[in-house]
Amino acid sequence: MRSDRPLIASAISLTAGLSLIFGYCHGTAGFSAALPLSGSSLQLNTTTTGPAAVGGVALTGVGLLLLILALLAAIVGQIGLLAGKSREPKKIAPSEKPPD
Repeated sequence: MRSDRPLIASAISLTAGLSLIFGYCHGTAGFSAALPLSGSSLQLNTTTTGPAAVGGVALTGVGLLLLILALLAAIVGQIGLLAGKSREPKKIAPSEKPPD
C-alpha cells in the first residue's frame, strides 16, 4: 500500500480539526522568561464551545488515525523494497522496438 494518499488525507483532516478548535476558541496566553530557565513558564488557556469543539476533536482524531496508517504503510513499503520487491509496475510489452 502506498502512503501518499493517507498522508494527504491526514494532513487535511488535522488542519481542519485544529483550525476548528483554535479558530473558535476563547482564551489567553502568557509567557515569562527568567534565569535560571527553571523559572520560565508558558501558559495557554483555551475554551472551545459548540459544534466546533466536537467536530474539531473528531477531525483531529481521524487525522491522527490516518497519520498512523500512512506511517505503517510507509514502513511496510520500505520493508518491501529491502526484500527486493519493485514498486515499478510490470510491463506487458518490451519497451524496445524490434529491429526492422
